[in-house]
Amino acid sequence: MSLYFFLNIASFIIPFLYSFESRMKYIKRWKAVFSSIIITAIFFIIWDIVFTKMGVWTFNPRYHSGIEFFDLPIEEWLFFICIPYASIFIHFAFHYFFPKVSLTDQTVRIIYWILMVVLLPVIFLHCDKWYTAINYTVLVLLLTYTVFKAPQILNTFFITFLIILIPFALVNGILTGSFIDEPVVRYNNAENLGIRLGTIPIEDVGYAFSMLLMSLALIKKIEK
Repeated sequence: MSLYFFLNIASFIIPFLYSFESRMKYIKRWKAVFSSIIITAIFFIIWDIVFTKMGVWTFNPRYHSGIEFFDLPIEEWLFFICIPYASIFIHFAFHYFFPKVSLTDQTVRIIYWILMVVLLPVIFLHCDKWYTAINYTVLVLLLTYTVFKAPQILNTFFITFLIILIPFALVNGILTGSFIDEPVVRYNNAENLGIRLGTIPIEDVGYAFSMLLMSLALIKKIEK
């Protein structure tokens, strides 16, 4: 079993087993959850294929099975199912057990405008760096859509994402070289800001936020 495959399964298995828990009944949301994850995965996999061909990042054959489709290891395809599933489970579990803990619409708007003040200049000043520019542009578009069309998602997600960042830091830390000899995913620093949180490129935080926010927005639409 490859390290990358193990990380995917380890991230997925506990939330999957708890999906059958009688109180939360997360299994009843599977249709919306898996539909949204698959739609989101299609978008991010296409992005992934293009960036891999451009050399924005590469995959270390030492840590994956060698089975590839469109130059992406099978483990990378699984990543877009396993990691979002586990993360969305955390989001809804928090919302279920702490239904009264949320931000006000005004607080969400304030956070949104703070992020715009930070992100827009970064995009403008670093438009030559593909990962930075595309990543933060997608983030800005998704945030703007959600703030004005479905702000209630962010009322909770701004909180739950901070919790999700804990397992994210562990899994993505290993993928980017923490605790192991070489990174599983090698980033071309010419295409990002070169700022690392440990071994994790700072853009990965925005990437994860966008991927999960897109899924949550789709879940809301599907469940309607």
